[in-house]
Amino acid sequence: MPSRAMAALLPLLPALLLLLPSTPEATSSAMLGISYGRVGNNLPPATSVPRIVASLGVGRVRLYDADPATIRAFANTGVELAVGVPDECLAAGSTPTGAASWVRSNIAPALPATKIAFLTVGNEVLTGANSSSLSRYLLPAMQCLHDALAQAGLDKQIAVTTAHNLGVLATSYPPSSAYFRKDLLPVLCPILDFHARAGSPFLVNAYPYFAYAEEPTGVELEYALLEPGHAGVADPGSGLHYTNMLAAQVDAVYHAIGAANSAAARAVEVRVSETGWPSAGDANETGATPQNAARYNGNVMRLVAQGKGTPLRPSVPLRVYMFALFNENMKPGPTSERNYGLFKPDGTPAYELSYRLPQDNNTSSGGGGVIAGGGVYNGHGYGSDNGGYYSISAAGRVTMGWWRWTKAAAAACVAVLAMQLWL
Repeated sequence: MPSRAMAALLPLLPALLLLLPSTPEATSSAMLGISYGRVGNNLPPATSVPRIVASLGVGRVRLYDADPATIRAFANTGVELAVGVPDECLAAGSTPTGAASWVRSNIAPALPATKIAFLTVGNEVLTGANSSSLSRYLLPAMQCLHDALAQAGLDKQIAVTTAHNLGVLATSYPPSSAYFRKDLLPVLCPILDFHARAGSPFLVNAYPYFAYAEEPTGVELEYALLEPGHAGVADPGSGLHYTNMLAAQVDAVYHAIGAANSAAARAVEVRVSETGWPSAGDANETGATPQNAARYNGNVMRLVAQGKGTPLRPSVPLRVYMFALFNENMKPGPTSERNYGLFKPDGTPAYELSYRLPQDNNTSSGGGGVIAGGGVYNGHGYGSDNGGYYSISAAGRVTMGWWRWTKAAAAACVAVLAMQLWL
């Protein structure tokens, strides 16, 4: 029986329980991630990255390969990884034996210390330079890797997907009129069936920058930069109103999925696997400036942290991987390709961002921060084969906020009460 003192505290128990976090806690970390890669000869060691990720308040990281040292660096950090299966592994991974060997060699040794949530099979395979030779391997590799995970008892923990660019769309404006390229439907429709069965998301690399750079007189800069004060654009087909281009691009993919596979459209979620804005470019790369990059990436963070969906899917929070955190000096292509990073390799900001991520914006215990601001070569952009991998540099520590401290204290009080009640 509890003592009189403890009995007097019993009425407080419901109030204390209300202070406890739900499991899992609903935070913007469920939506915001960071791309991390190594196409540079001056990047910091992988061992320095997890601490920096935690200090930024970001709990999800996208890798573009399965480098053992990089994966091992995230062990026991709580950071959730999306691990890339490089294009050159697709052929071998498209067989049951090859897929099982890949999982056994690259994924199994990292578990359970490293938290791996996704395998992204290739990157922009259907629109890349090697699409003619690789496309036939994409779905078989996804299926075989999923089966290999299932055989290892990991399919509930690790989902299998692939990332596309907007080049898979025949048209994207207005969003309600979007549909996939007809030549890609024989591949995309079965991939959508796979996503629906496996419960994995459809990933898209979405860049308003490319739309603006290709037609600066026809696309308003503020709309492409996701500026919150922009009046927006109406979709005459759906009647929906779009205040920023990123949401319009995501909904265009949703509409294309619906046009191609109505059954899958009810089950498949679209997530943004890359988005960003370059801080420098060649003379003909319109809009590639530090000011525009700062505005765009700050607005992406703000938009994702709000936890809202798109006009077409308002109840599905927008999930995004930022592209990216380091400028990578060995990436080929135009100047912009080497200037998507929030940070320079030496850890100094490429430009300043004043947006502060929420303190609980991660899946580990690290706080938020103020951003001031070797894998293979993969693509982003409309049908291009250029892409990237980025790393992260220093950011300040943020102390535990009052609300988080209160919840921790409440948890301790509830634990003490629970023990005392049965003494």
